Amino acid sequence: QLQASGGGLVQAGGSLRLSCAASGSIFSINAMGWYRQAPGKQRELVAAITSGGTTNYVDSVKGRFTISRDNAKNTVYLQMNSLKPEDTAVYYCNAVITVLTTYSRNGYWGQGTLVTVSS
Repeated sequence: QLQASGGGLVQAGGSLRLSCAASGSIFSINAMGWYRQAPGKQRELVAAITSGGTTNYVDSVKGRFTISRDNAKNTVYLQMNSLKPEDTAVYYCNAVITVLTTYSRNGYWGQGTLVTVSS
């Protein structure tokens, strides 16, 4: 289970920090990431981070957003600075998790958190 938090309403130029914590029978977590979906648009990958800490970002957020993770807490973060109205979307976290009981590896989604950036 993934639980996301941290969304809200912010003015352009402001900052928000999203968090997403994984819980349950976890053996290991591989890649973690944040996606977003704006009204009328397809869901897109915003940022991802491997278990080793390698990151990648969509071009539109490079230099403004930073993804990080705390492996001890099974949590991924997205620090969003210099927010723009076009960043308005529902943000979803995703994690590739190997389950302890069966050792099967699957992708899991959080419930989504709304980020609204006003101009």
